[in-house]
Amino acid sequence: MLFQVEASLTYDFAAPCEVLLLVEAAHGRDQQVTSDALTFWPPAPARRIDDPSTGERRTVFAASGRINALYRATVETAASDHGLAGAEETAIADLPSEVLPYLRASRYSPSDRLMRFVEREFGGLRGGEKVAAILAWIADHVDYRAGVSHAATTAVDTLVDRAGVCRDFSHLAIALCRAGNIPARAVSGYAWRLEPPDLHAVAEIYLGGRWRLVDPSGLAPLEGLVRVATGRDAADIAFMTIFGAATLVEQHFSIDRVGG
Repeated sequence: MLFQVEASLTYDFAAPCEVLLLVEAAHGRDQQVTSDALTFWPPAPARRIDDPSTGERRTVFAASGRINALYRATVETAASDHGLAGAEETAIADLPSEVLPYLRASRYSPSDRLMRFVEREFGGLRGGEKVAAILAWIADHVDYRAGVSHAATTAVDTLVDRAGVCRDFSHLAIALCRAGNIPARAVSGYAWRLEPPDLHAVAEIYLGGRWRLVDPSGLAPLEGLVRVATGRDAADIAFMTIFGAATLVEQHFSIDRVGG
């Protein structure tokens, strides 16, 4: 599937500072960036700090006053099987070294605090069956509601409040899977048919020897996701990290399918 994506971010920076931007489509086996451009107005000094191991494309720029960052790209995504049925767990001893960090608790997904809950609710299940049960539990018990959570909300808070947005759904699914000894990580991306358009947070689960995407919020089709970033939780995949202070003026994200 071929998509056109766009992000336009306008902020006022009260004092000169640096900004880490993570809105560019990643390079990877599951998608190819056929054309793209990131521009700043007025022009700002910028440096690329791409990650060759993950394919993530990062830019750090010097900000002062009002600046608009505009990103546009054409991306082709490949079909992939994300099905959970019959997907087996991998013994921890057999996990690749790069997967092991995604078994550990992280800032927004403190899985070590949810182990008893997972054992009680899902202890008799394994592999894809366990993950499917976790996603079903979230769908049945957590409401999608803006304004309930904030930047410091963790998976434990979401479990208690039983409400949140896509980021919170993702953190909760990740924490519950990790608490059940299944590696899980956070993914951000442009999501086709997401309303309203925004950068969307989903999760990726390691089963059957590979990563499989899941959308705990169920708001967008997985085949329409253009990946931007991958990490332990929102701390790793935030689209903008400001090393100073700024005021949002306007921002929007969009994704459109080309030829369909």
